[in-house]
Amino acid sequence: MSNIVSNKQEFNPAARRKARHYGMQALYQWQMTKYAVKDIELQFLADYDFSQVDVEYFHDIVHHVPANLEELEAAFTPYLDRAMGDLDPIELSLLRLGSYELIKRIDIPYKVVINEAVSLAKKFGATDGHKYINGVLDKLAAQVRTIEIKAQQHYQPQ
Repeated sequence: MSNIVSNKQEFNPAARRKARHYGMQALYQWQMTKYAVKDIELQFLADYDFSQVDVEYFHDIVHHVPANLEELEAAFTPYLDRAMGDLDPIELSLLRLGSYELIKRIDIPYKVVINEAVSLAKKFGATDGHKYINGVLDKLAAQVRTIEIKAQQHYQPQ
């Protein structure tokens, strides 16, 4: 009996949130160990209960963030106030994940991307790391989600 949810499930925000949670941890492990993403993914699927996780999205994160690493890092680097090597490993994993979602997953509203990254930073990161994540991703969103941001501002009641 498998503990993996079928990929044919309806969109479930809680399952997507859990996919991000495990995805960030898998990216952190990949960053620290340099093991193959395929092996890390298999380890997570074997070691954790994925019955309430959007497995397809977890797979997407674990494979596509490393595959697009150069582009993602180039996108957020201008908004850093320190060298990338000086970033906390959790913050770096979250910036990569958040940048991926902002740039490659336009189906996810930018506010959701930022809120989820901030939430994970509060849970796993340093004391004020969530503020840093928020600032960097907010600036990146202003660059890559300009139309979405302007549309939202236009329709907000004054």
